[in-house]
Formats: sequence, C-alpha cells, structure tokens
Amino acid sequence: MFRPMRPIRPMRVVRPVGAPLVRGLVVGGAAYAAGRSAARSAQNEQDQNAAIADLQAQQAPPPAYQPPPAAAQPDLTSRLTELGQMVQQGLLTPEEFATAKARLLAG
Repeated sequence: MFRPMRPIRPMRVVRPVGAPLVRGLVVGGAAYAAGRSAARSAQNEQDQNAAIADLQAQQAPPPAYQPPPAAAQPDLTSRLTELGQMVQQGLLTPEEFATAKARLLAG
C-alpha cells in the first residue's frame, strides 16, 4: 500500500567565496543606506506634522455663532390694517377676517 521510502541523502553545501560575498556587501550597504534615508524622511515628516499641529492649536478659535437679529415684528395695528385691505380687495371673506382678527388679538 505504501511505497518504501528512499534513504535521505546528505546535501552538499556550497559556500560562496569571492565575488558573491562582495556583491552581498555592496547590495546590503545600499539597502542599509536606503533604510536610513527612509527613516530620516519619516522622522522629518513627523516633526513637520507636529509643527503644523502646534500652529493650528495656537490659532484663535473661530468666533461663536451669533444668530442674526430677529426681524422686527409688525405691530398689531399694521397687521389689522393689512387684513382690512385684504378684505376690501376681496382676498379674504368677512368670516376669515374675523378669525384672523381674533387670532391676532388673542396674541
């Protein structure tokens, strides 16, 4: 059912000598320099972000919202004269005028 296993053979280890070692040192040195450069630029970016946050914190907060002044409410007599003119023009019936007048006088 199972196949017999082959014996495990030891592998030969080939160690690089000469040019591959130098190439590894050069490539590794370049990678190290690139990593240091990236770390330095990341630190500079963090410093710049901190400086921007400090400047924004020092700025004065926006003024508090102030609602616009309320429009002057027309007085009672002017409202009643408007209603009277609307009745004369035929825009309101006498019953509607009486209802609106009672509502105005009630407050």
